Amino acid sequence: MSQVEDGSHASMSSQAEGNPQPPASSLAVATSESARQRRKIAQLEEKLQLLESGQAAKQRETNYCVSKGRAIRRIVTLYDTIEDLINENDRRCDSSDDEVTPEQDRLQMGYIALNNALPWFHQKATEMEYDDYMHMLKKLRQGADSARGDDTSKLKSLVADWVNREFKPNPPVDREDKYCRGFVNDACGQLLCPTELDWNNPTVKAGIRDRVEGHIVTEMSWPVFLYQGYTADANNLEEGLFKSRLLVQAFKAIFTSPSSAKEVAGDGDGANIIENNRRAKRDISGKRVKTHVAQIIKMHKVSPRSIAYVACQLRFALSSVTSWRSMDNDFDYVQFWYNVVDFFERAPGRAAQRNVDCLLKWWTRKVFGTSHRAELSDTAKAKMSVNALAMQRAQRDDALFDSD
Repeated sequence: MSQVEDGSHASMSSQAEGNPQPPASSLAVATSESARQRRKIAQLEEKLQLLESGQAAKQRETNYCVSKGRAIRRIVTLYDTIEDLINENDRRCDSSDDEVTPEQDRLQMGYIALNNALPWFHQKATEMEYDDYMHMLKKLRQGADSARGDDTSKLKSLVADWVNREFKPNPPVDREDKYCRGFVNDACGQLLCPTELDWNNPTVKAGIRDRVEGHIVTEMSWPVFLYQGYTADANNLEEGLFKSRLLVQAFKAIFTSPSSAKEVAGDGDGANIIENNRRAKRDISGKRVKTHVAQIIKMHKVSPRSIAYVACQLRFALSSVTSWRSMDNDFDYVQFWYNVVDFFERAPGRAAQRNVDCLLKWWTRKVFGTSHRAELSDTAKAKMSVNALAMQRAQRDDALFDSD
């Protein structure tokens, strides 16, 4: 048989076996169809794996933003948008105008609080593409609003229990039905009453309920529930303000757990909650201890905006309003939040600022205990005997080495 016939015979045999031959002009080496298909499948699987891993990474980043966003309403801003804070910072970067309004100052302080809560935010927002940046803001808002809703639900029943235990109203405040709260309820009405009015006066009580002239409740009056002992001195309205038992209970329920809200007596000389949770990663049975909000967001001190947030949440829990909103009849929650923030952040002078500083220290002791570890400076730590001894030993060793 000739070579031509041999080649023709091999080609026909290969085609008969299901492996079509490439044209002679392509110079391709014949490969089985099944081998080629296996390689294509492997390549597609690799591409799919890369795609899925990319989606998983994006999902992890999304979950991270939602999780970190939960701090925003609580310690940054309850009503301003993240975009408003960013825009004010951008405006200051672009403008040399030294005159700013109180509203602009409040927004800028909010931007600073945002970057303290999320240290990575400023740099990341600068580097991201616009679409990714907007997606990040959306997920941060989602986390922020979700946390606010969770706290509202948590306080709904807790506040009813606290009011019933402390004031023993008859009938008691219903844990689920908010329609029986607000000014129609005697105990809740007393706590929501403006400090300049006497809830025990039948004329005042009726006037508030009917919203008549001289008895209209707005955010321009500090409500009784903010005051220590639920009473205010008309000649010294600052005395006892933001020191009420209910306000401390609500704060601890949100930031350090509902169980810790039972311990509000004294002046904060109890156990250090942050330190205890840091040590107790697992309980005796080996189960992991659940971390609280303050620990998650690395909050070691009570801030003005966190107090303002809790004050709004507590007022809402005492009211008869069933869904979160910015207005409750004549009471504006947005302006109320501003009023509380401004009390702390816009002190009119040095004496007022000293009082604010003392009040914030009181709050930190009440919530986190008496530990001051987080406040120790590097200089103070260096002078402590353990570090001082380490330094002395190193100096002696250096001196001996030099003498040799």
